[in-house]
Amino acid sequence: MFGKRKIFWFIIALTIMVAIVDLPKDYPLKFRLGQINFDRTISSPKININIGNFAVNKDIDVQFGLDLAGGTHLVLEADMSKVEKADRVKAYDSAKNIVERRINLYGLSEPVIQQSKVGDSYRILVEIPGVSNIDQAIELIGKTAQLSFFEEATKSANEATPSSLAEIWPILTSLTGKNLKKAEVTFEPNTGEPQVSLEFDSDGAKMFEDITTRNVGKTVAIFLDNQLLSAPKVNESITGGKASITGKFSLDEAKRLAISLNAGALPVPLKVIEQRNVGATLGQQSIERSVLAGMVGFLIIAVFMIVNYGLLGVIADTALIIYALIVFAIFKLVPVTLTLAGIAGFILSIGMAVDANILIFERMKEEIRWGKDYLVALKLGFDRAFPSIRDSNISSLITCGILYWFGTGIVRGFALTLAIGIVVSLFSAITITRNLLNLIYKE
Repeated sequence: MFGKRKIFWFIIALTIMVAIVDLPKDYPLKFRLGQINFDRTISSPKININIGNFAVNKDIDVQFGLDLAGGTHLVLEADMSKVEKADRVKAYDSAKNIVERRINLYGLSEPVIQQSKVGDSYRILVEIPGVSNIDQAIELIGKTAQLSFFEEATKSANEATPSSLAEIWPILTSLTGKNLKKAEVTFEPNTGEPQVSLEFDSDGAKMFEDITTRNVGKTVAIFLDNQLLSAPKVNESITGGKASITGKFSLDEAKRLAISLNAGALPVPLKVIEQRNVGATLGQQSIERSVLAGMVGFLIIAVFMIVNYGLLGVIADTALIIYALIVFAIFKLVPVTLTLAGIAGFILSIGMAVDANILIFERMKEEIRWGKDYLVALKLGFDRAFPSIRDSNISSLITCGILYWFGTGIVRGFALTLAIGIVVSLFSAITITRNLLNLIYKE
């Protein structure tokens, strides 16, 4: 069991640690003290974890949502007309997972992918911060990536026109994208041009060997979603289950193709029913105004507490500062993607954090009026106010849980930041405020 003094030093150490986490990515720190002149840039810490095959190495930074960082918002609707009713939920979940996997494979920051079923409409909401090219986002998400292989007939591949493709390569093989083990970007040794290398599973390797054996001296056409990608000539039977797709790709095109193939085929077609861009300029203005609103609100609360409770108010304000530092550090460490609604939840939680102190202080004042001394009033104030504080915060957390479970997008962001604030406020009121008071009013 920690002694009171040990808990106090724990609070000091915790405050220093979260303050370091809260520093901007590159923070210039300058000061002069006598002959000491300190001038250097302090960087926020990095997460560096290496456990076996698990590795995380990233900067600790604030993650902003679409409304603050700018980007693309899409609403996709799944076409379930050809899917049996019993299989629709499974197809819907699969489509959402594939969309999420494609975006994550592309390396985009903090995307938000959510399901939203409205009646018989199966929708997927996609928010991609930092991507302003809607066409690029749609191509990345919606491509079905169905890989097919066709064997050549009598016509030459040089005679290929869109209308004659079916005559040149009429024979559809049983080898498809489902036999694909992996796809990755490589470079053609002679020309240095990007290409997509394929590796098939054991069944696919056997089928590919049979196809190339039958078509030595002919071409085998590779189609993606009925679009001709490449029609290489087979010089010899290919064993080992490896092949390459060439087609004068740019590096970015080859990367997107590899990602689409790795992610698999969508079980149902997706149609874009809503799309919009959010500019980063608007987001920066929103951040600045939110910070200003938070500072003004914090200042008003601080002045109110000092005017009403004197030294107790100063202690409450100190605890509130520590509270704010802890919450913001949690946002960066988890990390929580901050939206405007999330910032609103954080600001609201600051006001709620003061409620517990007010309940405690008012109870202390009542005990003093009834003739108790400060030490007894302090103990009774905390003990008798705690049930009310606990119950009110639990009811608020239940509300946050309901909002998060049934809500989408900004509603969930609001619920999450508010819930984190409520939990930390309990620690702030019961542990930090109480120990600071114990330090001043020594038993």
